[in-house]
Amino acid sequence: MIGSVSHLLRLGRAGFVFAREGVLALVDTGPLPPPAKFAIALARLLERRSAKTRANRLAAALTRLGPTYVKLGQFLATRQDVVGAALARDLESLQDKMAPFPQAQAEAQVAAAFGQPLNEVYVSFGPAVAAASIAQVHKAEIDTPEGRKSVAVKVLRPGIERRFKADLDAFFFAARKAEAHSLDAQRLRLIEVVATLARSVTIEMDFRLEAAALSEMAENTKNDGGFRVPSVDWNRTARAVLTLEWIDGTPLNDRAKLAAKGFDLPALGRQVIQTFLRHALRDGFFHADMHPGNLFADDEGKLVAVDFGIMGRLGPKERRFLAEILFGFITRNYQRTAQVHFDAGYVPHHHSVESFAQAIRAIGEPIHSRTAEEISMAKLLMLLFEVTGLFDMRTRPELLLLQKTMVVVEGVARSLDPKLDMWTTADPVVREWVERHLGPAGQIEGAVEGAGEIGRFLGQVPSLLSRAVNLADQFDAITRNGLVLSPETIAAIGASEANRNRWLTRGVWAIVILLGWIAFSLL
Repeated sequence: MIGSVSHLLRLGRAGFVFAREGVLALVDTGPLPPPAKFAIALARLLERRSAKTRANRLAAALTRLGPTYVKLGQFLATRQDVVGAALARDLESLQDKMAPFPQAQAEAQVAAAFGQPLNEVYVSFGPAVAAASIAQVHKAEIDTPEGRKSVAVKVLRPGIERRFKADLDAFFFAARKAEAHSLDAQRLRLIEVVATLARSVTIEMDFRLEAAALSEMAENTKNDGGFRVPSVDWNRTARAVLTLEWIDGTPLNDRAKLAAKGFDLPALGRQVIQTFLRHALRDGFFHADMHPGNLFADDEGKLVAVDFGIMGRLGPKERRFLAEILFGFITRNYQRTAQVHFDAGYVPHHHSVESFAQAIRAIGEPIHSRTAEEISMAKLLMLLFEVTGLFDMRTRPELLLLQKTMVVVEGVARSLDPKLDMWTTADPVVREWVERHLGPAGQIEGAVEGAGEIGRFLGQVPSLLSRAVNLADQFDAITRNGLVLSPETIAAIGASEANRNRWLTRGVWAIVILLGWIAFSLL
């Protein structure tokens, strides 16, 4: 009861901010029932005059609501299936930047994380050089056998875990209510969307996991000549503090400085694209937040990435799917590209491969009549996912995250070279993967792995049969005499549910009355 009222008050505040920032003007009220239309019309009385001309209304509202809502917006930017293409583009403008929290709090957070005074962990600890919703970064120094060394220290924002938990609980509450009363909400799997966001945020707030991602990426790329990641100082890393090698490179969003230092900007743009595709295809593990502020060029010309809080993974099936799609568009083999969708199980088999190939051709052929700089690989994937929706393709969150990251990566590359030929740049990486995994050597490896899987399955058969017998015995014991609830138990459940619904109804009316009073006072 108290929890429901608390969630309603939090969501009511969010609704008030959405109304003030003009977000409700974006709602199509046509299919809504009359009470919902009236409620939205009433709430729009709170709309700011300045909001009527603002382009990114939703992004502005989420920024006002704080870090949890900013993260929600950034996450929904990858879920066009939930918010639609227009709102997804609006949400891509969200910037995860905030004012830094006080230096004294940062120092206390570090001391608490390691259980010792700050000066015993770092020789010096400077002010924040960057701040976001979850953490901020300080430049510090440590003593090493090779001498004094600069490091970057990422410190978790105090109290942020408690705030995220309260907001996420409210999101879960709203998602459960929506799915209970709306078939559309069930189709969009809103509870699953919130659960995915919660998992992502939980991982992002444990810096030991970010350090592990850095370590894995370093291991994957140790032989890549043009890319590296900062090294992790594990002795100075904890759940709330991450210590990394300090990077003195030039950020890729400073084009003038890159040019002044003599970097080959078109070559650097190609390097960004090929690095991302190599990580996604070869390793199945990619940096999913590759905006220009997270990418640097060091003095040796190597690409250096930072901030590994958001990572993407692709399994073998998804990697093959991506490679064959790109290769199919490069070679204009639309029938093969369509067949890949069916082989992967992404498109139900009651649809026709030939009809799907025809739809894909409608996307692919126009790009071959344009110049290279006019072709967007990310836009092509976006159109492809839209078409697959017509063929009942089930949403694949990992592919949507890939597409969102590709939009960002492509933007970075084109900022360095507006005439970048995406397809010529991608061709060697994609072709190498296809030849390696789908050629004769790949077929032999696949056969060997398949034989191994069969052997493992046969080894588990006795255990599986034993578990099946035990399960059958337990089910028989449960159902032999029937499963009965006492009248007292049924009555208690009914009373509890009625009481909960009564308080929920009162909470809803309280919010409606509050919004009406605010609207009346402003008129």
